[in-house]
Amino acid sequence: MAVSLAGTEGVGPHGQDLEELELELLLEAIYRRYGFDFRGYATASLRRRVWRRTHLESLTTITALHERVLHDEAVLDRLLKDLSINVTEMFRDPSFHLALRERAFPLLRTYPFLRIWNAGCSTGEEAYSLAIALHETGLLERARIYATDMNESALAQARGGAFALERMQDYTVNYQRAGGERSFSEYYAARGGAAFFDPELARNIVFAQHNLATDRSFNEFHLIVCRNVMIYFGRELQRHVHELFLDSLAPLGLLALGRKEAIAPAEIAARYEALDAAEKLFRRSG
Repeated sequence: MAVSLAGTEGVGPHGQDLEELELELLLEAIYRRYGFDFRGYATASLRRRVWRRTHLESLTTITALHERVLHDEAVLDRLLKDLSINVTEMFRDPSFHLALRERAFPLLRTYPFLRIWNAGCSTGEEAYSLAIALHETGLLERARIYATDMNESALAQARGGAFALERMQDYTVNYQRAGGERSFSEYYAARGGAAFFDPELARNIVFAQHNLATDRSFNEFHLIVCRNVMIYFGRELQRHVHELFLDSLAPLGLLALGRKEAIAPAEIAARYEALDAAEKLFRRSG
């Protein structure tokens, strides 16, 4: 009996698309060779970012990129920058930062010492925003902000405390809408097209590498801020991260997510109560 092969080009014997297989093998290789785990990330976003890097390396297949990544760490570094989520700004979503001041900080004030985890801190804008708000509410001196990211290049920039001067006008507007109490320009000095933030703000910030997909809890926190990170994760990785946050939060600790993010699955969501549902600010029930 004749068997038609029409429409099956690029599909394996078990129906797996060739591109899907190439992507799966690349991610497995990155994890096994270097320890970076992107296997649970949302596939559509990953595929776009991997193809972008493939084309920038003047390659035509993901398999060719796979080979380059295994044998050239410079290519890996460039791919990691593509796969890492580095879209950020100071006082992003000002209404969220206003809710922190009005709803979260009064609760945090009851602790003699605060541990705050800014997970997925990227290049540090959010960590410095937290430090400024804590300073203005009298909490920074008894707080320690652990700002973590998997991308060491982003962390190096964050540690430098310098950001593009051209962004300061937008950041000033965000700061004012977030309840800022001073002139925003008091917090930085302009030099050579960059804004260098007051080193005193960073004195209570620890920038460190941490991979949400593979690393474990490293402390107990009163506030975890992880905004606009998990929208890029698949369902199972989101569950894993929420379990990690539960393990890391103190009783009655606070969790802050991005506007498009939610706590799932239901049994984990049941462990929280909404402190401000619109701003995705939650309090662990116990």
